[in-house]
Amino acid sequence: MEKPTYILAIESSCDETSAAVVSDGRTVCSNVIYSQIDLHKLYGGVVPEIASRKHIEKINQVITQALKEADRTLQQMDAIAVTYGPGLVGALLVGVAEAKAIAYAAGKPLVGVHHIEGHIAANYIEHEDLEPPFICLVVSGGHTHLVRVEGYDRFEILGRTRDDAAGEAFDKVARAIGLEYPGGPAIDRLAREGNREAIPFPRARVEGNEYDFSFSGLKSAVLNYLNQCEMKKLEVNRADVAASFQYAVTDVLTTHAIHAVKESGLNRFALAGGVASNSALRASIKEACEREGIQFYYPSPVYCTDNAAMIGVAGYYEFIKGVRHGWDLNAVPNLKLGQRI
Repeated sequence: MEKPTYILAIESSCDETSAAVVSDGRTVCSNVIYSQIDLHKLYGGVVPEIASRKHIEKINQVITQALKEADRTLQQMDAIAVTYGPGLVGALLVGVAEAKAIAYAAGKPLVGVHHIEGHIAANYIEHEDLEPPFICLVVSGGHTHLVRVEGYDRFEILGRTRDDAAGEAFDKVARAIGLEYPGGPAIDRLAREGNREAIPFPRARVEGNEYDFSFSGLKSAVLNYLNQCEMKKLEVNRADVAASFQYAVTDVLTTHAIHAVKESGLNRFALAGGVASNSALRASIKEACEREGIQFYYPSPVYCTDNAAMIGVAGYYEFIKGVRHGWDLNAVPNLKLGQRI
């Protein structure tokens, strides 16, 4: 029996400080996450400088805890994996510097991991039967990508947002109707009390690529609706606004995703990213997949938001392929999907 391959993974691309130990790319031995949400709620969004400072405070603690919960030592790790982009440059630098220091001191290989590839890889944790190729929709605060996953390290971007990411639109609309940060979960909760058909918000179509997304116009439509209600002294039903806005987003995401799967000739579809935990989006895509006979995969909520376990999974497949990074590895805040440094 072959010895398992253990990866110590570090994630610090935004406002979660996380470390995990992953075995053979599929088994999560530990996954420790320190969330800064309560801190950034005070400001209505992530403050990059505060996020970076908090990462510095917590990163050694989460790594120590991850190794302890996995009942493993640093010397038992086969490699150190770390997110090096995309993300907030200061936050990324904390994780990259920590990973380089640990790898150098312990004499372990260093493997840089693309954050979005990590989100896609989160689906491998709980679905042993899932292997490329498949279509994946990555939906988060900063990214909305429709991707054909050709291999564990090969990706073809079919469509992407031309402006706001879906998660970004959720946060902006939530702020406009007086909901707390983060906006996605707040809208998801409030929308359950509203009528999604109450307000006919628009669904944008992008010329030039049938798989691209645009949410800026939808966001503006919501703001215009709220302004008109204020000018006319009309009462705003926030639940109806939340439900109608959320329906407009999930309708477009579902339509594009199912169309891409059917056109691809594949029969497997996966959802990933922070917005993948949205209950309405999951329900919409699940219903569409069942109707079309498509196998649907999605991670548990803990693996949807930023976490080191997904980085450990992606890092494992990079590691066994022979990817190694030097001590000059740096943070790349605008790293493109599929780009290699």
